[in-house]
Amino acid sequence: MKKRVIGIAALVAAFALAAFVLTGCGGSSSSASASASASGESAAASAEASGGVFRTLDEIKDSGKIIIGVFSDKHPFGYVDEGGEYAGYDVELANRLAKDLGVEVEYVSTEAANRVEYLETGKVDVILANFTVTAERAEKVDFCDAYMNVALGVVSHKDNVITDLSQIGEGDEVIVITGTTAETYLTENNPEIALKKFETYANAKTAFENKEGVAWANDNTEVIAFANGAEGFTVGIEELGSLDTIAPAVSKGNTELLEWINEDMEKLGAEKFFHAAYEKTLLEVYGADYEDTLVVEPGQK
Repeated sequence: MKKRVIGIAALVAAFALAAFVLTGCGGSSSSASASASASGESAAASAEASGGVFRTLDEIKDSGKIIIGVFSDKHPFGYVDEGGEYAGYDVELANRLAKDLGVEVEYVSTEAANRVEYLETGKVDVILANFTVTAERAEKVDFCDAYMNVALGVVSHKDNVITDLSQIGEGDEVIVITGTTAETYLTENNPEIALKKFETYANAKTAFENKEGVAWANDNTEVIAFANGAEGFTVGIEELGSLDTIAPAVSKGNTELLEWINEDMEKLGAEKFFHAAYEKTLLEVYGADYEDTLVVEPGQK
């Protein structure tokens, strides 16, 4: 009887060792089951480890839609047209990315100040909202390849054209939109200039049209578009500060999505997609002279 007990104990030990080896190699059915049950948590774990909240590329595909944050009031980059549809230069890219991924696109209207927040909280998968690449923003989100050049510009009233910041007096105010590079630039480089801040493009536009502020500082693409579409305004400063770029952004750490977008944008660059998008959405506003200055075709020299 004693020998039988020892034999059973040895047998149990042998099975335990075999199970350990198989589990360690990932070859047992129990291991596969555990892996399958954990797969739904992998994206969250990856996001948590990277400091972000996001859906993986596979999760986006499985859901059948990609959620993209765009402007809804910034013609000609992102706006809602008369038919209630999103349109504009950024939206052209958003539609094409969704098509190439084989999913539908769901748009979320964003303002300049909450673009980073929407990515950090996972409210959107991608931001395509005239988003200027900066080192500060790159600490919080991951930027894809650029598709447009941009600098800051300053638009003013034709009866008081501002061609240099030194013309702005002590009692004058310059309009900026919260969360934009214009706000950051003027705060850091010209703290003596009083800023009148607005959360939305529409409110800033209305205030400026109503003679609030001696000037409005924003991306030069936006102030040029505004001046070309309104009477009584002119862009006295077309380039302020350094030349920057506009790019899509994804949540920090969402490497798979970022790499897929970059690969797709390189293919789009080869077919001159962005020049075609310019001619469809921006040509009427900026004319042909600005096309090669503003447009970037990713992957093309």
